[in-house]
Amino acid sequence: MPELKKRFDLIEHTADIGIVAYGRDLRETFANAAYGLFSIIAELDTVGETVSYPVEVAADDIEGLLFEWLNELIYVFDAKQLVLKRFDITELDDHHLKADCYGEKYDPQKHHLKMGVKAATYHMLEVDREKNQAQVIFDV
Repeated sequence: MPELKKRFDLIEHTADIGIVAYGRDLRETFANAAYGLFSIIAELDTVGETVSYPVEVAADDIEGLLFEWLNELIYVFDAKQLVLKRFDITELDDHHLKADCYGEKYDPQKHHLKMGVKAATYHMLEVDREKNQAQVIFDV
């Protein structure tokens, strides 16, 4: 596969923030959307990969799956205090996603939080299969 030039771009959006994620396939696009989410939440340079956390979500369609995936990751950060930075998506179809996520427990001495993200939204949510890109706006 050719090297991917960039993982994601930020989207400025009134009081919220969004990303457009890219990939060589939809698995990589979904992984890069997750990476983009966590890069909004925290500075990822200091985050190790000492913890593996499995995530599995289901939805009615591919956009709903992106929505569920990112909101599950926000829950993992909020409830489990895990800052994640690598996302190995092992299964992905229109209705189901399974992934192993890697990062570490949040440590205020080590990790710099940048912005609180409340949720992924359906506003402007889009998954483009032909371009292998996805757009999502987050409520901050």
